[in-house]
Amino acid sequence: MIGEAEDAISLFTRLNIGKIPLTSAELVKAMFLSRDADPAMNREKQEEIALQWDNIERALHDDAFWYFLTNKDGRFYQTRIDLVLDLIAGKPERTRDAYFTFFKFAQRSEKDALSDTWRQIERTFLLLKDWFGDHELYHKIGYLIASGKERLQSIYDLSVGKTKTEFRACLDGRIRESVKVKGGYAEMRYGRDAAKIHRLLLLFNVESVRQNGKNTQWFPFSKFKFDAGKAKWSLEHIHARNSERMRTQEAWKEWLRLHVPSVLAVAQDGDELVGRMRVACERNLDRSEFEALMLEVTELLSEEGTEDLDAVSNLALLATNKNSALSNSTFDVKRNKVIEMDKRGEFIPFCTRNVFLKYYTPSERNQLHFWGAADREAYLESMNEVLKNYLEEPIAAAREEVGNE
Repeated sequence: MIGEAEDAISLFTRLNIGKIPLTSAELVKAMFLSRDADPAMNREKQEEIALQWDNIERALHDDAFWYFLTNKDGRFYQTRIDLVLDLIAGKPERTRDAYFTFFKFAQRSEKDALSDTWRQIERTFLLLKDWFGDHELYHKIGYLIASGKERLQSIYDLSVGKTKTEFRACLDGRIRESVKVKGGYAEMRYGRDAAKIHRLLLLFNVESVRQNGKNTQWFPFSKFKFDAGKAKWSLEHIHARNSERMRTQEAWKEWLRLHVPSVLAVAQDGDELVGRMRVACERNLDRSEFEALMLEVTELLSEEGTEDLDAVSNLALLATNKNSALSNSTFDVKRNKVIEMDKRGEFIPFCTRNVFLKYYTPSERNQLHFWGAADREAYLESMNEVLKNYLEEPIAAAREEVGNE
């Protein structure tokens, strides 16, 4: 143990006297391995700690484990064991003190044996591994962290002093609270309520995998969050028909080119329209010309009748894309894009894949190239069923949404 006369500041100065500044985790490790460590810890025990320390660090470099625990990119951590140490120290998220955790451990060592402190590090790590290996806890904790509604610290604090049954009940309560809305789900709209809808759809994806998987499927939080630096998944329209984000000739022409295959597939006499679309791509367009063609194409590729494009029934988690032409495309174009991604083996959120492969729509009501009332209704019915334990009320059916417009 550290002598009573030696405070944390002097210990820090003594251990960190080298030319290269040590990290907080390295300083904590030095406490366990220094010659002045707890007299009860012999050299053999110190070597054991050093080995276990490295094993914990190695385990946390498994991205599936790491991104289950946090939304922070592991590249911003010099050592990943910092996550466990910060958890025990109760490090505030926004503190600017780089050595907060070290000082907490140093102060603690003045009261407790280092062997006891090490046992807590081991127990905390094993608790996280237990959560990671439990199919139900993995998905519920993983959702709460991925949604941004909870941090690992708050979930860890929530678990203290509770039985597993009590802890699971508390998690369900936090999940229920995360998708609670004022005024009803039918009133949520893209833009104004984007964050709430994003959480709702994330939960729909995670719970669909959990309930469908029966311990064989696990939602890949690592791929959803970072996937080797690729685009993140954001809230997008399943079927879009506006030109708000398209402001350049290149975007207009790209939109027309993307829709040529769909027009040919849907319209028996589509050659004339496709001919005009191709001619337009070969010359300069003004906005009014493009919007006239866009209106003609979207009417051809949209089901008849009024639909609320900004309601939950027309929204899904799609890859964030700077391609405004693709973002503003109709269902059939986006469907073709998702199928291309699927063929390449790219990650697609479970429910997003189901939407574009028409998994939810009964075959007798299926129209392959459109996203219509039957599709929206079936989509919401599935959402209500999967999330029935978390929703305050069922999400309004597609027919009701249209009727209330």
